[in-house]
Amino acid sequence: RRRPQTYMEQEDIWDRDLLLDPAWEKQQRKTFTAWCNSHLRKAGTQIENIEEDFRDGLKLMLLLEVISGERLPKPERGKMRVHKINNVNKALDFITSKGVKLVSIGAEEIVDGNIKMTLGMIWTIILRFAIQDISVEETSAKEGLLLWCQRKTAPYKNVNVQNFHISWKDGLAFNALIHRHRPDLIDYDSLRKDDPVTNLNNAFEVAEKHLDIPKMLDAEDIVGTLRPDEKAIMTYVSCFYHAFSGAQKAETAANRICKVLAVNQENEQMMEDYEKLASDLLEWIRRTIPWLQNRTQEKTVSHMQAKQEDFRDYRCVHKPPKVQEKCQLEISFNTLQTKLRLSNRPAFMPSEGRMVSDINGAWHILEGAEKGYEEWILSEIRRLERLEHLAEKFHQKAAIHEAWTDGKEAMLNQKEPDTTTLSDIKALLRKHEAFESDLAAHQDRVEQIAAIAQELNELDYYESASVNARCQKICEQWDVLGTLTQSRKDSLMNKEKQLESIDELYLEYAKRAAPFNNWMDGAMEDLQDMFIVHNIEEIQGLITAHEQFKATLGEADKEREAIQDIQAEVSKIAQSNNIKLSGSNPYTTITSANIDEKWKKVLELVPRRDTALQDELNKQNSNDKLRASFASQANKVGAHIKAKMEEIGRISIEMNGTLEDQLTNLKEYQESIVSYTPEINTLEGYHQLIQEALVFDNKYTPYTMEHLRVSWEQLLTTIARTINEVENQILTRDAKGISQEQLYEYRSSFNHFDKDHSGALMAEEFKACLISLGYDVENDKQGDAEFARIMGIVDPNGTGAVTFQAFIDFMSRETTDTDTADQVIASFKILAGDKNFITAEELRRELPPDQAEYCIARMAPYTGPDASPGALDYMSFSTALYGESDL
Repeated sequence: RRRPQTYMEQEDIWDRDLLLDPAWEKQQRKTFTAWCNSHLRKAGTQIENIEEDFRDGLKLMLLLEVISGERLPKPERGKMRVHKINNVNKALDFITSKGVKLVSIGAEEIVDGNIKMTLGMIWTIILRFAIQDISVEETSAKEGLLLWCQRKTAPYKNVNVQNFHISWKDGLAFNALIHRHRPDLIDYDSLRKDDPVTNLNNAFEVAEKHLDIPKMLDAEDIVGTLRPDEKAIMTYVSCFYHAFSGAQKAETAANRICKVLAVNQENEQMMEDYEKLASDLLEWIRRTIPWLQNRTQEKTVSHMQAKQEDFRDYRCVHKPPKVQEKCQLEISFNTLQTKLRLSNRPAFMPSEGRMVSDINGAWHILEGAEKGYEEWILSEIRRLERLEHLAEKFHQKAAIHEAWTDGKEAMLNQKEPDTTTLSDIKALLRKHEAFESDLAAHQDRVEQIAAIAQELNELDYYESASVNARCQKICEQWDVLGTLTQSRKDSLMNKEKQLESIDELYLEYAKRAAPFNNWMDGAMEDLQDMFIVHNIEEIQGLITAHEQFKATLGEADKEREAIQDIQAEVSKIAQSNNIKLSGSNPYTTITSANIDEKWKKVLELVPRRDTALQDELNKQNSNDKLRASFASQANKVGAHIKAKMEEIGRISIEMNGTLEDQLTNLKEYQESIVSYTPEINTLEGYHQLIQEALVFDNKYTPYTMEHLRVSWEQLLTTIARTINEVENQILTRDAKGISQEQLYEYRSSFNHFDKDHSGALMAEEFKACLISLGYDVENDKQGDAEFARIMGIVDPNGTGAVTFQAFIDFMSRETTDTDTADQVIASFKILAGDKNFITAEELRRELPPDQAEYCIARMAPYTGPDASPGALDYMSFSTALYGESDL
């Protein structure tokens, strides 16, 4: 009979020398007996002699029922051999039904008390019911148990578990296993490697007393044998594994909870950072908008230019950092939402008024106020410049008019003596007619003064009150002069009937001298008139008008000579006829000296006007050069920004290489874009010079500074968003375990169907993309339902378009697993000892301090019927982590 050899061949563990070693059988007998009794104790019985007590099959069947938790067929209670064989066969059949192949172990050998076959059968039971289910890193049975031992004892000095025999002889490995899980039971540092008996007895006694693991071996037997029995050691060690399996589950559960809580804490910190940054940015916008909406008018151009300088400082110094903050806020929001999706958490909803859309809305209002403020400043500068020009013109014309009217009322109120001769009366009448002609000539000036005053009022001139008072005084005086003139005329005409003689020559002189004198007054006024122009065409128009005026000077000089000839003729006649002149023209106060003096003044003012017009022409030429300089730089910057925007659009579609390569290339590209900032600053310099020169239009470029500023900010924001998209893809890849090849395949498929390079797929394009990846979304009832389900995931708002990020999130969700609320609840249940609640003490014992306090602060009190004082509800806490309930 080859039973021992067959048993050896079946297990392929022992060699023939060990089969002959009595220590081998002694160790197995003691270990297997103790192991069986540790289970039979639960049924209220024990065995003493392993081969004798299992011969009738009754305790063997009872042992199998205890360790399997199942009922075996009813045993036969007879004392005959056939009854015993039947009972043992029932036990062996049960073992076979559990997938165990028994080789050459029959009921007869067990009933006959064959110790080796009995030990072999018990080992088979131990292997199946105590060791087979042990698995560490997808290993099983012996390898899994060995790996577990190696991991648990790795930190301990003088312990090197390589097998289940020699590695355990000095007893340190047993002590290390206990100390790793229950350091309060073992003083490991006091143990010595050279005292194996003491070490083994210490471990066996502690295990029996505190861990309910019966003593299965004697220290002397282990130390006294060449190589301890491997099956006995494995059986003993498996009891330690099962004793500590609860701790192992608790450790795994605690690790899972720690991981989930760490993600939540990080996300909450990002949410707090977002809220603070959003609040600060909104507060800055709230403070800035009233300043931009302030339309308090200034009195002078210099004061408005100071406001313009403050606005330029805001636009170039204060606003750019806020543009960066706004861009960073959007990037942080997108990154946070990506992390929440990847960790199966609900989307982040900022507090009321702090959504990205709220910030964009506030920013839009800010930019609208900014645009309106700049336009208002420019219009105010133009208005004030116009006001200063009109005010000076008003006071100049008013002074001329007031000088003319000085003494006119007294003259018109004069009364002629009764002794006045007819010729004197006629002279007075003619003089009055000349005055009326002069008065009519001044009507246009009075109307101009009134019109200028009206315009100053309409433009809200700050000294309108004094202007109005002066204008009112002039108009009232003008009305008085009109009334007095008519009254005096009526008086003279009443006496004219009695007067016939008149000096026609004086009269002709007066009639021609008055208009000519008035023309010279007007010419001098025009030559001294203030002017304001904004371009070369306007100044050239003034120069042309001035040249036309100079062309009339010849005819005017002829008229002057003709008037002087009249006066000469008067003198000639008087001399030839011995007429004694009164010394002055009775019809006019304008003398030849007056005409010559004014004519000289006109001739002096002409070259001064030439110089002023030429200076203004030079100024406008300089302004035109400023326009050209700004336009050249603006056209270059505008084309550069447009080209870079197109490049970014192309890069975001055609990105090759790993995501890290793409990220590196994009950041280098971002640096090259930022390096263009000096060109923007140069353009700002040209813009400042143009504004300081009060240049308000530019025909050489379609670009404005505001347009280029917005485009530049959009360029910086777009490259930052593109970088953030790649960073989010890296987050998605790493969190979901997506390979670079998968990501490349997804990108290639997406780009293939993105025909218009818009960065999004329409519904039909997305369906074609899914079909290319093997999804069954064909045009049938089942395919339509599946496609509707997918669209509900990738396009929850029903926009009809699918972005690449939404596509990646969907693909990663379909191919990977994520933590769930149920998994976290199960982990807490382990830490709570299978209770429906957990206590603060248990949380502090099982979790790191910061995470334990995090849970305690947020868990609601447990109110179930089985609640005890201090009970905490871990179920509602876990579901709240995933947005399935409220904390």
